[in-house]
Amino acid sequence: MTAAPTTAALERGRALIKDLNPDLESILSERYDALLPDFAESLIEWAYGRHYARPGLDLKTRQLCTIAALTVLGGQTGPQLKVNIEHTLAAGAARAEIVEAIWQMAVYGGLPAAINGLNAAQEVFDKLDGAG
Repeated sequence: MTAAPTTAALERGRALIKDLNPDLESILSERYDALLPDFAESLIEWAYGRHYARPGLDLKTRQLCTIAALTVLGGQTGPQLKVNIEHTLAAGAARAEIVEAIWQMAVYGGLPAAINGLNAAQEVFDKLDGAG
């Protein structure tokens, strides 16, 4: 079986994650590609190369939007929320901006969703500070 050619969107996605999380594709590949071949490459191409790399919003704003969406979706998104909190910090957001984006979602997702989001943020901050 011949490998598919690399698309422009995949290259854009790889360039974008280089600053956010340079190991993301290999982490995803190790975890999911045996179950679903090419999952990692597909996610990098579609989510990052076709969505996050679009013009119109800067990366920090896109990441804050992602945190808001994951917060509203609730506690089942905790692992993805934590990864995206790390990505949002790497994109230049301050911790206070992340916390405020999560807290704003109490209006739309309810207090339990916002509290779960704040707990996820605190876990990430503690890990980065060496406290967890």
